[in-house]
Amino acid sequence: TVQVKVFVTGATGVMGRSVVRTLLAAGHRVLGLARNDTKAALLLAAGAEPVRARLFDEEGLARAFEGCRVVCNMATHVPVGYAGLRPGAWKANDRIRTEGSRLIVAAARRAGVRRVIQESVSLLYADAGEEWVTERSPIAVSRSIESAALAESNAERLGEAATEWVVLRFGAIIGDDAFTRWRLARARAGHSVVVGDPTSWTHVVHADDVGSSVLGALSAPCGIYNVGAQPVQRQVLADAFGQASGHPHGAFMPRLLQRVVGERVEPLTRSQRVSSAALEQAAAWKPIHPHLEPSWISDLAAVSPSGGASR
Repeated sequence: TVQVKVFVTGATGVMGRSVVRTLLAAGHRVLGLARNDTKAALLLAAGAEPVRARLFDEEGLARAFEGCRVVCNMATHVPVGYAGLRPGAWKANDRIRTEGSRLIVAAARRAGVRRVIQESVSLLYADAGEEWVTERSPIAVSRSIESAALAESNAERLGEAATEWVVLRFGAIIGDDAFTRWRLARARAGHSVVVGDPTSWTHVVHADDVGSSVLGALSAPCGIYNVGAQPVQRQVLADAFGQASGHPHGAFMPRLLQRVVGERVEPLTRSQRVSSAALEQAAAWKPIHPHLEPSWISDLAAVSPSGGASR
């Protein structure tokens, strides 16, 4: 394997940690954005090289990116649980995906970066019922997920500058992250963990496969790719949380409450039977965890349902 110098933003979040770990194991040189000494120490402990810079400083990012062949933007700040329903809760995440992604693209151009890999979400797809969803399927951009669509557009503009770009549309991450632990805590208490129709389809990805997909994206042709395990019906997802928490079944949010909560929840209820075959064909990528299992979450500790976390 030829060593590639890769810069990772969001390197200490759940997605970034997976990417850093996987790229280092494959023999690549990894640099990570560190906002403070604590983040820098985490990156050093993982074997990456911390670089002190700010996400919203284009000149500083351009200096940080110098000499890198690839920039992988995994930066997000997703509110956990019901914290996401508070007014202004998504402001930081929306700014990262819109202004932050734009500045990263501009800095990458200035630094002569060859390729940018941008995280995104498969929630962008319209409800497709029982039909399979591919990268050519229609999307339905609501205000709650508009920032992800804008981040994709910023990455695609690199093509105009003859720079390579890849967008990875991830399913809902399940693994050692704050949101999974929040849902597990609720499941243990017998509370709802899933929204939508139990027979509808949802797209999930194990945290380990965030990193494995980025490794594949280093050499994949430019474009958009879905990333996840085989889609499952929501009842299966709910039951996985139930079984991991000692219950035979998991609970669903009542439909009346879903309507009251409204806009932020709506994309989470869409039936999305998403196929990740395109990345498998383009980059010979195979998910490490191809099927949802209760073991994905059974060993996690419960946490308080408050606060937020970098994805």
